[in-house]
Amino acid sequence: AINSSVIKVKQRGPYTYRVRYLAKENITQDPETHTVSFLQPNGAIFEPSLSVGTENDTFTVLNLAVAAVPHLYSNTFIQGVLNTLIKKSKSSMFQKRTLKELLWGYPDPFLNLVPYPIPTTVGVFYPYNNTSDGVYKVFNGKDDISKVAIIDTYKGKKNLSYWLSYCDMINGTDAASFPPFIEKTRVLQFFSSDICRSIYAVFGAEINLKGIPVYRFILPSTAFASPRENPDNHCFCTEKVVSKNCTVFGVLDISKCKEGKPVYISLPHFLHGSPELSELIEGLSPNEEEHSTYLDVEPITGFTLRFAKRLQVNLLVKPAKKIEALKNLKQNYIVPILWLNETGTIGDEKAEMFRNQVTGKINLLGLVEIILLSVGVGMFIVFMISYCACRSKRVN
Repeated sequence: AINSSVIKVKQRGPYTYRVRYLAKENITQDPETHTVSFLQPNGAIFEPSLSVGTENDTFTVLNLAVAAVPHLYSNTFIQGVLNTLIKKSKSSMFQKRTLKELLWGYPDPFLNLVPYPIPTTVGVFYPYNNTSDGVYKVFNGKDDISKVAIIDTYKGKKNLSYWLSYCDMINGTDAASFPPFIEKTRVLQFFSSDICRSIYAVFGAEINLKGIPVYRFILPSTAFASPRENPDNHCFCTEKVVSKNCTVFGVLDISKCKEGKPVYISLPHFLHGSPELSELIEGLSPNEEEHSTYLDVEPITGFTLRFAKRLQVNLLVKPAKKIEALKNLKQNYIVPILWLNETGTIGDEKAEMFRNQVTGKINLLGLVEIILLSVGVGMFIVFMISYCACRSKRVN
């Protein structure tokens, strides 16, 4: 709800979906380039036992279609025409929608009245089920183990066409695994299609995961910092007004990869975000432990054995004099819609198998190395004693 110049929000949930890690499709090997190409199918199933309610629970949320109009159509004449359709459909700035509608799509009454062939179904993740991510083309490491799992191309391109300069590059892996023999000083780079960019994680701590020593790598605050704090981020700032000349930090404008829709990505509750973001939104409580993203990586193999990806989806709402539902707004708002806590961890059986097949053998090799070293040192000492004894006899 909106009160004066502040928008009030209230967190509800969790509502849990099991993401189906379906087998990769269209797998193609290229022995000449030492790469593997594949599609990653998408699918999610609602899990009632891990949720506070059902998919039919109703929420008062931002009207996604109405809020996007000023961003998509800056011409005031067009806005006036669309305003007529918005009023005719009895749409407003906020709407009531079920969880299922909000996530997976619903026919929007305003868009249904637009006399042009445009998509009329709206949803935060629409479409998702029965779609695929990719094509990914990754190195298999046969010619160079340090390149294993690193992405060569995504959708046939080495760049994204969303950002300027090096920000547009596709760097690292897909975060499921990394090149082996990871040191704490390494910066893990990975590409996330969810946020339409490459990003990175740095070492945070050593963790014991089900008897397996892992390194926890965390997403640092510098990843979403403003260019003033982190000059490397200058090419992620694509406009000057909402970002206040690129000084606002903690949010990423990904509208260029969302067909122009004013979608902004942040950490949940604007964690590590500019104070002005949360000053306009009442009801936020950022928490480092609950809202940060991390990867638990086994350092010898480079496999990610546990992860937590936490992201918030926001929508930019701008004042528009020609649109009655938005004309009373005094400023721009970046409004939270929902936040995700996508987690995964190695199962108990696979953890035992990993300990037996990998960790156990590595520990055994370490023990053998110590034994051989001890035997070598012992033999050297015996040799020196014998040598000194023989030399002493000759002197006598």
